Amino acid sequence: MALDGAFLYTIKQELQFLIGGKVDKIHQPSREELLISIRVNGGIYKLLICVSASSSRVHVTNVTIDNPKTPTMFCMFMRKHLGGGKLIDIRQDGLERILFFDFQCMNELGDMVILTLACEIMGRYSNMILINQEGRVMDSLKRVDAEMSRERLVLPNVKYELPPRNNRLNFLTATSNDIIQAIKGLPNGDLAKSLIKIFEGVSPILCREWSYYVGKGADVKISDMNEELLNRLTFIIEKTKLAILNRNLLYTAVKTKDGQLKDFSFIEIHQYGTLMITKPFNNAFDLLDYFYSERDNFSRLKQRADDLFKLLVSTNERITKKISIQQEELANCDNKELFKLYGDLISANMYKISKGDSVATLENFYDENYPMVKIPLNVRKTPSQNAQYYYTEYKKSITAQEKLTEQISIAKQELVYIDSVFDALTRAETENEVIQLRLELAEQGYIKANRLKGKPPKELPPLEFKSSDGYTILVGRNNKQNDKLTTKIANKSDIWLHVHNITGSHVIIFTNGDTPPDRTIEEACILAVYHSKAKKSSQVPVDYCLVKYVKKPNGSKPGMVIFTHNKTAYINPHDETVERLKNYAKAT
Repeated sequence: MALDGAFLYTIKQELQFLIGGKVDKIHQPSREELLISIRVNGGIYKLLICVSASSSRVHVTNVTIDNPKTPTMFCMFMRKHLGGGKLIDIRQDGLERILFFDFQCMNELGDMVILTLACEIMGRYSNMILINQEGRVMDSLKRVDAEMSRERLVLPNVKYELPPRNNRLNFLTATSNDIIQAIKGLPNGDLAKSLIKIFEGVSPILCREWSYYVGKGADVKISDMNEELLNRLTFIIEKTKLAILNRNLLYTAVKTKDGQLKDFSFIEIHQYGTLMITKPFNNAFDLLDYFYSERDNFSRLKQRADDLFKLLVSTNERITKKISIQQEELANCDNKELFKLYGDLISANMYKISKGDSVATLENFYDENYPMVKIPLNVRKTPSQNAQYYYTEYKKSITAQEKLTEQISIAKQELVYIDSVFDALTRAETENEVIQLRLELAEQGYIKANRLKGKPPKELPPLEFKSSDGYTILVGRNNKQNDKLTTKIANKSDIWLHVHNITGSHVIIFTNGDTPPDRTIEEACILAVYHSKAKKSSQVPVDYCLVKYVKKPNGSKPGMVIFTHNKTAYINPHDETVERLKNYAKAT
């Protein structure tokens, strides 16, 4: 895990300012989280301890976390024993993934005692344990009995013992000679994986970064470790050690180009090259707040929006199948002229045909070559009735062709609309945005309105950006907001932008009656591409024109408009430009 013993050591350094503070409040936001508010020098800081298998951590947080109205039994237990206590020390044994918080508290008899809260940050074995001054467990969030573990019990009144520990090097105290000797004693294998075996408290991403430096980007094996590479290894480890001890760190989050968070560390990350995007932070608290709040928010949104994704996918498949069937039926309407020909030929040659004939072979007088045509007949009908049958089929085909053409057009428009909602859903960043899309689908009849319980939250404003030339640019979050932005908020002299024939957001440049520079238009085009289905493409066409040339047809779906007098620019999206324009807007 990325939050290794070394990272925990840097957190311990940053938490030192809490020593001397008093416990103000204790909450348990979720089953595996504890939030301790500590008052220090007139300020209150929230210490978050999470022992979830996928996001175990401990740090000061600035994120607003909702607390349940009714506290749990464990929360009440912690309030009873730690409430009003004074934090007197924060300890770590080497680079073990455990932080010990020592509190000076008053017991039920009025005596001052030292209680220790052990925060074990060990993946699925993470736990938080309250220990009395005799070293016995008072209680823990996760109790471990003999059936769960034969090696270590975590139960009330049981003597607290540290988890089993391998004899590995602490790189903060090990010498270069210790490291070299340990490397030479290893069997051949990948260097990064081998480093995990000889050092305690190091994560795979840290070991890979060391190996990346040693091999200058190439994979390194233990058998490759000559004197030069050993010197490079000891140098980069010593550099990391000094950075930690001197608190000269650059905390880094790593995410894919799609924006999915992958990893983090307390040093600058180079191993991914251009395959990943790195985001720097000045301290561990901001990094962990960003990483886990973003990741948890993404996961929470995915769960909340999962039913909508399924609905949109199934609706898309249904409409696509419907269009395919209608197109086949439309193709059959191409026989209408043949039906008319059969009717005309039978009518003109009535005297040659008798009731009971199954086929009539007649001369086609419409063709200058007068070819013979075989016409199937119904033996139960008279020649006149057979002619009338073909005329009726001709009229049916004409009507069907008109109706099917209209229905296919409507279905294709609906398909575009469903695609636009799906696109907006993939770009939703908050729960409010998902709820607004749910309301929109309910208004359009895709969801039953009675399924939406409670009062809907207030709609978020459009996304706001500021161009390099100082022009305000707004971007719609969903189809309903696109309509409102284009038809109600924007002035006729403003500029409207949208990717060409691709689902995406409406973008408006507020010109204030001026003609904005080409740079502003280009930046707005980048925003249009970024907030569309073509975000990952290159040379994306973007249409733009004055708002007065944009019209919304009566009865059209939300977000659907027609426009004229447009120009088209071809754009490559840039994430850096979007972030810069967003920061401009925040600064002004």
